[in-house]
Amino acid sequence: MIEVHEAGPERAEEVLAVVKAGFGAREVLDPPSTATQETVDSVAAALTEHGGLLATSELGPVGAVLFEPTGELLGLRRVAVHPDAQARGVAGAMVRRAERVAAERGLEGVRLAARTELPRTVRFWRHLGYVRVDADGPLLTMAKLLPIEVTLTSAEETRDLGRRLAGVLRAGDLVTLSGDLGAGKTTLTQGVGAGLGVRGDVTSPTFVISRVHPALGPGPSLVHVDAYRLGGIEELDDLDLDTSLDEAVTVVEWGEGVAEGLADTRLEVRVTRARGGEDDAEDHAEDHDPRTLLVTPVGARWIGAGLRKALA
Repeated sequence: MIEVHEAGPERAEEVLAVVKAGFGAREVLDPPSTATQETVDSVAAALTEHGGLLATSELGPVGAVLFEPTGELLGLRRVAVHPDAQARGVAGAMVRRAERVAAERGLEGVRLAARTELPRTVRFWRHLGYVRVDADGPLLTMAKLLPIEVTLTSAEETRDLGRRLAGVLRAGDLVTLSGDLGAGKTTLTQGVGAGLGVRGDVTSPTFVISRVHPALGPGPSLVHVDAYRLGGIEELDDLDLDTSLDEAVTVVEWGEGVAEGLADTRLEVRVTRARGGEDDAEDHAEDHDPRTLLVTPVGARWIGAGLRKALA
């Protein structure tokens, strides 16, 4: 059984042993990693200042990570798994714990460096949702933003959150909304439309499939799509939305599993409510049972965009 704990300077020797074993077993790179040059003192200093993780199993210490500050992201370095514990889920367990630490510290996500000469490592990070945000020769900077959860108690709170969300949206952005009938997807979109300052009342486009709300000012227009009656991305493509995606903010209700192919970067918003309903905006306007919004940023576009601050 793998256990992952936050490590302080008292675990420096164990962390160092894993780092040296893990990096020492890797192929020699050019330029070479400096991880094997770490000492007990340097590791202890890093753990004292920023903390880190130590993973253990029946084999003893099998994984280690050092933390470092990188603005609003939790930086990971010296991510190492002991050669005797490879392919046992150690790295994944440490990453999950690191993401929890980032959330507990109120940070937006996690950031790390990976080498292009280690394609399996790069694929591992991509599989966990990390995306490339920068490159310097063979060194890739990869990052992942954490989901944001917000509880709302009224339709007006939902619209207000939509207005705040509109403040970080720009032309070309895609927002997919999912949730049961009556959850408040259209209510949220009304707030987005108000925040963008677009023309026309935002109502559910169920029967017309899509509706364009032109901008009244210099900002982007709003393309509002209801994908409930669409069978997949092919039918969505038939709406010719590609001509507007770069010039508008596109909000797709019932977009989960349908609209993801429209853009590599997007916001996935799931709205849930305490009880069921049969209508959307109107139903939410009349009741006050709590809604929970889970906002998952996908892609590098949202790093540094101020999304968490806007939705707080």
